[in-house]
Amino acid sequence: MRRIGVLGVPSSAGARQKGQEKAPQALRKASLLEKIRLTGLEVLDFGDLPEVSYRPDKDNPKSQNLELVVQVAKKVSGRVNRIIQEGSLPLVLGGDCTITVGVLDAIIRNSPNLGLVYFDGDIDMNIPDTTISGIFDGMGLAHIIGKGVKLLSHVGTRFPLVPEKNIVLFGYNQEAGSIDAWETGVLSNCQMAKYPLSRIKGIAKDSAKKVVHQLENEVDSILVHFDVDVIDFDDFPAADVPHHKGLSFDETIEALTVFITSKKFVGLVVTEFNVNRDNEGLLAKRLVDGVGKALRGGPGLIA
Repeated sequence: MRRIGVLGVPSSAGARQKGQEKAPQALRKASLLEKIRLTGLEVLDFGDLPEVSYRPDKDNPKSQNLELVVQVAKKVSGRVNRIIQEGSLPLVLGGDCTITVGVLDAIIRNSPNLGLVYFDGDIDMNIPDTTISGIFDGMGLAHIIGKGVKLLSHVGTRFPLVPEKNIVLFGYNQEAGSIDAWETGVLSNCQMAKYPLSRIKGIAKDSAKKVVHQLENEVDSILVHFDVDVIDFDDFPAADVPHHKGLSFDETIEALTVFITSKKFVGLVVTEFNVNRDNEGLLAKRLVDGVGKALRGGPGLIA
């Protein structure tokens, strides 16, 4: 079996509040590494990067904490590249969504024809010119496909990091109110494959199988970006920004398992878990159980 290399990225640099920077420690405390080892996989712990917390950036209301976000992305890229070079598949624990920029850069260095499953309640397609909040958490994917501010969109070894045709948007929740008019316009004109919540709810597992089949015919490797806000907040109230009427927790894990099952699966990024919503640690344990279950079902981990 392939080894899993676990990296914590305790950063809320791109977020709108504190809390996500505590997630790696909370997931470790909930016995994540032990759960993975129980699946029969070998686990190497690559530690945590230095903690970076959200701070109001009143001088840059349209691009808050840009330099911090870029610094974190570069550090993530370096550490994930080391994980890959040492023969492990990265499991990256965020942290806000912008850390996926760094993960992608590292994987692209080793596997340029990369596909991305963006398993997220939002599409994160704003740019500084269109954003209301100025938070890069809502702009991550835009920069991955080469839009937005140059300092972040050009942070990697190529530009754009991932072509639109290699990206699948899976589970975005248009009814939750977080996808604004600008993003809707971008969505209607982009080349990314679209699997909105309205299309997959109740059949997420089968829809995930279609995605895997589609991507496996087009790319050499698949990274999964998994934002917990794709889960119905009433079922799993841990996301940094609540999204209601999303996928159930169980259906989410079923779809995640399918993605990990792909023979071309090369890594998983877990984002948006806000520990300040989980005072007793029960949601962290539930998420750890779910991720462990998904990894246990993943033949894609066979060397």
